[in-house]
Amino acid sequence: MVVADRIGSIPCDQWNSLLTPQDSPFLEWEWLFALEESGCVSPRTGWMPAHITVRRPGDGTLLAACPVYLKSHSMGEFVFDHAWAEAAARRGVRYYPKLLAAVPFTPHSGRRFLTRPGSDRASLCELLAASLAALCVDNELSSAHVNFCLPDEAAVLARAGFFERLGYQYHWHNAGFVKFDDYLNQLRHKRRYAIKYERAQLAARNIITRVYQGEEIPDTLFKSMFELYRSTVEKFYWGQQYLKPEFFELLRSSFKSKLCFVCAYRGHDLLAATFNVQKAGVFYGRYWGCFEEIKYLHFEVSYYAAIEHCIRARLKRFEPGAGGDYKWLRGFDPTPTLSAHLIVDSHLRRAIKDAVARERRQVEDWIRFGRANTQFKPPPPSNASESVRAPGAPGDKS
Repeated sequence: MVVADRIGSIPCDQWNSLLTPQDSPFLEWEWLFALEESGCVSPRTGWMPAHITVRRPGDGTLLAACPVYLKSHSMGEFVFDHAWAEAAARRGVRYYPKLLAAVPFTPHSGRRFLTRPGSDRASLCELLAASLAALCVDNELSSAHVNFCLPDEAAVLARAGFFERLGYQYHWHNAGFVKFDDYLNQLRHKRRYAIKYERAQLAARNIITRVYQGEEIPDTLFKSMFELYRSTVEKFYWGQQYLKPEFFELLRSSFKSKLCFVCAYRGHDLLAATFNVQKAGVFYGRYWGCFEEIKYLHFEVSYYAAIEHCIRARLKRFEPGAGGDYKWLRGFDPTPTLSAHLIVDSHLRRAIKDAVARERRQVEDWIRFGRANTQFKPPPPSNASESVRAPGAPGDKS
């Protein structure tokens, strides 16, 4: 096992050789390199790369890898452990720095243990899990965390001393829709009417949407995308600007084929847009922004026009990111997510495990409720009214 202090020290073709066509685009070397090369991810921003790599003795072939960072804070992770840090402080435990295996600023589920196709994945995952735990303990760190991992990885990590935390996101699934009206017609009447009304209000104001994907994206749009991203950050007191203009420019030159921008215009004026990534039949919504506040515009650009694109492009799933009951009201059903955590201090570990167990029951209840009361037909059982809403969905920030 060797720790790489930057993704650029690992040849692009070697890292990408570990990926399968189904792996998310955020695991690709180009995306990770753009984050580091632009300075968005660096020791200065609280993200020190410490990528674990495993090579075959003799010829040095890269067999496995894991994107890992030494973190000096808990921002940009989307598996919130701020309360854990506070509990550690009360106990006199230094929580930071900590180890994190994840893709920075990107709440998507997928492999965290990358293994060479055709290799013994089970053995390599065991090695990566043990290496991550050893890296934590040997450097006297408080904890190690693996966010948005897959079930097989969570099981391996459990054997290495990690415990599992359950979360959820809202995902939209393409049920064989041929056109947008097919999606609408599968919604309950109340939701169908609301969406039609919202879109009609924007059409009456002569607002149209356009979708640009891959090489058809105008180069000039990348600067606008950064400005839109920054505008959203600046509007909210909890906003945190993680990305720099250089990141968008690097993606323009090396990652354009996987990008998709949904833009709203009035005449020739760009009003709003979303920055999205797509691969292997999955559409990942990432950054939204607007230059003018217009009612319903966010829902149109971030969801309706994006769903319309997914249907037209025959994409199977739309993952819009973290949070938001308003997504559930538009046909995005709750989907479980997993993370795995190693806490070194025994007393702190016991307290956090107990809290996670209580949290898990709440999350499971919400997922069951959300799926039973999906906004799609057929309707839920007669004792569950369309207007019923579970109070206090765990972690909801909307």
